[in-house]
Amino acid sequence: MANPRLVIVRRRTELQELLDRHATRGQAEFFLRTRGRTIQDVQYHHDRLTTALATIRAAVPAEWRHADVERNDLSRFLFTAEDVIAVVGQDGLVANTAKYLNGQPVLGINPEPGINPGVLVRHTPDAAAKLLRGAAPTGHIERLPFRELATVTARLDDGQELSGLNEIFIGHSSHQSARYQLTTPDGETERQSSSGLIVSTGTGATGWCASIALERGGRTLPAPTDPRLAWFVREAWPSPITGISLTEGALEAGEILRITVGSDQLVVFGDGMEEDRLTASWGQEITVHLGERPLRLVA
Repeated sequence: MANPRLVIVRRRTELQELLDRHATRGQAEFFLRTRGRTIQDVQYHHDRLTTALATIRAAVPAEWRHADVERNDLSRFLFTAEDVIAVVGQDGLVANTAKYLNGQPVLGINPEPGINPGVLVRHTPDAAAKLLRGAAPTGHIERLPFRELATVTARLDDGQELSGLNEIFIGHSSHQSARYQLTTPDGETERQSSSGLIVSTGTGATGWCASIALERGGRTLPAPTDPRLAWFVREAWPSPITGISLTEGALEAGEILRITVGSDQLVVFGDGMEEDRLTASWGQEITVHLGERPLRLVA
C-alpha cells in the first residue's frame, strides 16, 4: 500500500480574486474604497489563510506525499484511497469537497477560528499540524475518532449520479416552475409544478432546509449523523393537472424518492455548486436516497 498523501483543499482569497480582476494592487484598493472597504482588511484575511496553509504544509510527515487543489478544480482532481484531506477554509468548503470523496478522512481546518467559527472546520491550524506530525507513514491518523456524516445521492436512470453533504436541489435551471411526477417511498404519486425540490441531510438541516421547515411549522429534522434525510417541495402550484398534497417527508435508509421529469429539462446539483450539475431530460427518472459514502470527519 502506498504511503498516505495529504491533499490540501483551499479557495482563492478575495485579495487574489481582486488582483485577477483589477490587475494592480492600487486599482484593487481604489475599487474597495468606492465600496467603503479597505484593502488592509482583505489583506488580513489573505494573510491568515496563507499562514494556515504554511503551517499545514510544514507539518506533513516526511514519508507522506502532498498535493494542493483549489475549489474550482475539485471536479477534475483524482482523489485516491490513500488520501487524507485537509480542508483549509470555512464550512462550505468541506461540503464542496465531500461530494468527491469515498471514505477518505477529512480534517476541517479553520484559518480564522476566533473570527469565523465553524461546525465542520473545528481544528485550528496548530492543532491540525500536531495531529499530522504525530501520524505515522502507515496512516496513524486513521485511528483518530471520526464522525460519519450522512450524505445524499441523486441518480439518473442513465447511471449518472451526484452527491451532497448538505442538500440536493432538483428543479429548473433558472428556478422557474419545474414540472415532474413525484413518487414517495410509500408509492404515492402526484404530478407537480413547483420551484423545485430540496432533499437535505442533517448537516444541511441548519441552512436552506431549515428555512423551509420553519415556514411549515418546524418539522423535526435529522441530526448530522442520523441515517435519514428530509425532503421538501418548494412552492408547489395547484392546477387541474398538478397537486400540492405531497410536499414534504423523510427518507430512511434504503428508501427512495422518485422524480420523473415532465419539463423539457431539469437540473440536479448539490451544496450550491450549480456549475457542477446533472441535466435530466423529459421522461427521465431521478432517484434520491441516503448516500452510500458518508463523510468521515476527524473529530
